[in-house]
This record gives sequence, C-alpha cells and structure tokens, in this order.
Amino acid sequence: MTITTQRTCPATAPRVCPEAPPHHLQYRQIGALDLETGGRLPEVRVAYETWGRLNARADNAVLVEHALTGDSHVAGPAGPGQPTPGWWDGLVGPGRPLDTDRFFIVATNVLGGCRGTTGPASTAPDGKPWGSRFPFVTIRDQVAAEAALADQLGIHRWAAVLGGSMGGMRAGEWVASYPDRVQAALVLASTGAASAEQIAWCQPQLLAIRQDPHFRGGDYYDHPVGPDAGLGLARRIAHVTYRSEQELADRFGRRAQGTEQPLGGGGRYAVESYLDHHAAKLVNRFDANSYLVLTESMSSHDLGRGRGGVAAALQGYTGRLLVAGVDSDRLYPLRQSEELAAAAGQQATIIRSECGHDAFLLETAQVGALVRGLLA
Repeated sequence: MTITTQRTCPATAPRVCPEAPPHHLQYRQIGALDLETGGRLPEVRVAYETWGRLNARADNAVLVEHALTGDSHVAGPAGPGQPTPGWWDGLVGPGRPLDTDRFFIVATNVLGGCRGTTGPASTAPDGKPWGSRFPFVTIRDQVAAEAALADQLGIHRWAAVLGGSMGGMRAGEWVASYPDRVQAALVLASTGAASAEQIAWCQPQLLAIRQDPHFRGGDYYDHPVGPDAGLGLARRIAHVTYRSEQELADRFGRRAQGTEQPLGGGGRYAVESYLDHHAAKLVNRFDANSYLVLTESMSSHDLGRGRGGVAAALQGYTGRLLVAGVDSDRLYPLRQSEELAAAAGQQATIIRSECGHDAFLLETAQVGALVRGLLA
C-alpha cells in the first residue's frame, strides 16, 4: 500500500511542545519498577494527558506514543508556558482521525523523560536529583511503566497503540510484550531493532553531551550552567538525520544567512542558522540527562532480544499491525519498515514525502489516513 501526496514539505509544523499547563497534565504513582537490565526504580511517577472519555466497557482507549524529545502534549492550543500547539494537533479531536467523540486518547511522558514522568532530574529517595545515578532503561521498561499506568486507569486492552520514531519502537514493543492487550498498532517511521548506523548516529550525540565541561558526570543540577553546548551539538547532529538531503538542498542550498558572509567572514550558511535555531529551542526545554537516557534506550531497542528474533517476537500477536515507512527517511530507512512488516507476514505502507524522517510529524493528511484506516 502506498500513500501519495504532493512531494513538498509543509512549511511549518511543531515537533513538540513544552510542558502543558498544569491543569492539562495528570500524574499517577505506579510503584516500584524492576528494570530489564537488573536495576530498580523504587517509586515511579507517570505524567500523562487524555482527550475524550473512557466508555463503560473501557475498550475505546488509544495510546499515542511520542518520539525522542516529545512529551504527552499531543494536542491542544498554545498557552502559558506552552508557546506551540500539540505535536499531532491535527489528528486529535471530534471528527479527526483520533476522534475524541469515539475514542479515549491517552499520551504518556516516557520513563526517563523530563516532562513529569520519573527521570534523571526527578528527586531520588535521598531527596537529591537522580542525575548520574539514574538507571539504564530500555524500551521494554518504558512500556512496562505504561502497562502499569493502564492497569491503574482500568484499561486492560488498548483499541490501538500508535507512534512514530521512538514512539513506534514502543508501539512495537507493546505488541511483542503484551499481545493480548493491543487490538491494533501502528509502527510509523521506526524499526524492529536499532541498526548499527542508528547506534552510530547516536554515539557522537552522547559524546557531545558527556564531554561538555559543564556536564559534571551528570550531576549538574545544583550548578548555574549545565551542558547546554553539548546538548545543542547533539541536537544539530540529530536534526540533520530528521530531514532529507533533497529537502535541505531545496530549502537552503548554499545560501548565506541574511547578510552574513560565510566565505572568510565568519558568517553562517542558511542551513547552519537553521541548525542553530533548533539547537537553541531544544536547550531551552529539554534536559541533557534525559536526552542521554532516551537515546541509549533507543539504541537498546530490539524486539527479538531474548525472543528468538523479531519474527518470533511478533508471532503471538493476532491483532491488526500496520507498519509504515517514509520513502525519504534516512534515519529509519524504508527498508527497515519493510523488514518489520515482512516479519509480521505483511507489506509495509509507504508514505511519500520529501520531508525525510520528520514526515511522520509533518504529513498530517497521510498519517491521518493511516490512523483512520487502522481504527475503522
């Protein structure tokens, strides 16, 4: 199946929002969580947002999974402390693909994040931030935390679990870990296992943060300056992988930034200014330790680990699984979506876009059509 559209990227679309106003966020204590690698978090809090209403049978709940630097604010207007709308705002609401007249939409902030769920900046039992002591968490641990939240909400089976990028990893892990609790799933612009190249892209980002002199081994919370420069460098590296070569060429070419002179004058090219802009945005709203924790969890991702391979991991799932990839994605290339779909005995759906990996956020019409089909 191929979804087609005009091969140009939408001019503007938010990647993610800062934390929503307090009245939008809800919190649940889910207790202690034993981790896949043997660590343990003694008390875990999960931040989440909801839209719509859970019906009497509790069978209309849809879990939406955010990407690396995302959060639970999938939809909603800008407001105090929240300068941009939700990152999938066009998909959630009455009559929209995630129809709040039909479905109860739930979005969590991921374990290890920095938007309300327990993470490195959270307070440890000794009253100090976890910092460098925060344990290694995997995608499976993140899903286990969501399963504990679902139990508390009285949701024993999701009508659907869907997400892109790191969110797609969690959607796939839900299918593998809790096949009886997922009626339908969408794995978008993601993979069944992180590849050598994806791990390689992550390594310089991790080093950029850890080698920042203000990182202080991860215990920088009591100091006036944190590893902002390192986090900004990590974001620049990552953001190049989020867009396609063709889009960057068409959008920026070799143009200088305004009146700046890059040829011996110390000025920037327009594409460098673009990367600087995205670096500054992330530094102002995200925690460097969370970036490390979540990046390493993505590198750890492998549906087949300890299960006999990806195909074996999906064998027990009898619900609907839709795997979709973006034809211009160079971070999670279409080949990986095709391989994951083949492991599940089906074909991948192709989203055609010049936006690269970010098409899962920007191509609202195409993604919306996938979601409507999945939930029909």
